[in-house]
Amino acid sequence: MLCTTTSPLNSFGSPWPDLNDGLFYSDAVSTTSDSGLTLIHFYSSKYKNSAPLQGWLQRIHNGQITIDGEVVKEPKAILRDGMELVYHRLPWREPDAPYLLQVLYEDDDMIALNKPAGLQVLPGGLFQQRTVLMQLQWRASKGSSSLETQGSHPVPVHRLGRGTSGILLCAKTKVAKTSLAAFFAEGTSLIGDSSNANMEQSKRRKISKIYRALVNGILKQDKIIIKQPIGTTRYPGVAKGLYVASASGKPALSKVEVLERDSQLNQTLVQVEIESGRPHQIRIHLSFIGHPLLGDPLYDVGGQPMCFDSEHEDESFAEDGGYERPAKPVPGDCGYYLHAHQLVLSHPTTNEQVIKITASLPPILRTQAETEELM
Repeated sequence: MLCTTTSPLNSFGSPWPDLNDGLFYSDAVSTTSDSGLTLIHFYSSKYKNSAPLQGWLQRIHNGQITIDGEVVKEPKAILRDGMELVYHRLPWREPDAPYLLQVLYEDDDMIALNKPAGLQVLPGGLFQQRTVLMQLQWRASKGSSSLETQGSHPVPVHRLGRGTSGILLCAKTKVAKTSLAAFFAEGTSLIGDSSNANMEQSKRRKISKIYRALVNGILKQDKIIIKQPIGTTRYPGVAKGLYVASASGKPALSKVEVLERDSQLNQTLVQVEIESGRPHQIRIHLSFIGHPLLGDPLYDVGGQPMCFDSEHEDESFAEDGGYERPAKPVPGDCGYYLHAHQLVLSHPTTNEQVIKITASLPPILRTQAETEELM
């Protein structure tokens, strides 16, 4: 049975408070590696990606660290086995972000949202509260929907970049979360295996994702299959490494189809179906073939960052002791045009119903014919 949804059911969202609640990070001192270290050595070495040495000294002097519940302002305090450490990151005003979310599909097991560009999905970096996850949790706590049913567990099961708009699938139960995560993982695992059995299995994938994107330049071919692996490299401001096109990376596959060419503006509107789910895959793959997304501040021709100086480390720190925001572009920066337009999947608990979800296109990502039809 096929269930198709093209119009939003409703919208929800609460305005963001001026300041978030701050964060608490707990650690336990272990005999093998931490006992005998000074407090400043422990934090400046274990969490050097959070703040430089002088930043951690400031945090200690501010009384933001406790040992066994007592504030300690002495950086040279000696740690002993079994001590409990807590660092309090003070509340801060997060960067502006939209908060309204459209509901495209909802049942007892899952909810599909239309995420606006500029809203982060999960907590990370400067965005700890202004996220899709927080709006889902607030919605559940208000009891405004069936998210309040027993066993509900509203969480996104995949990511969209902060600058990407469109369909975001979320699970409302642990069973659905496990099943949907398996759908996404299965599609990714089939990439790189060209056997006939896996090719046939790929055609029967339980989830399919189609995006719209606007790229620089004119693509000459009507259809392109990109099989460039994606890996990581060191990059300032990205602690775990920046995802880039890399021969030693993990397999990734994108199917690109040209929808409309605009020679006057030197840009091309494309549809992209991804059969794997590597981070920033579409941005990397299209830039790899020489056509970065229009407005992308990070990725350039070749699937590499525009600015690349991985060895430079800035020891300056912000008011809260942490590193200053990187001067170079980072993955969460917006400005590009990418929209998760359609998603087709088997129902995560029954497997009997096929659901097709469509998120309406931003005007800039419509073809001329689609624009005329709406008018």
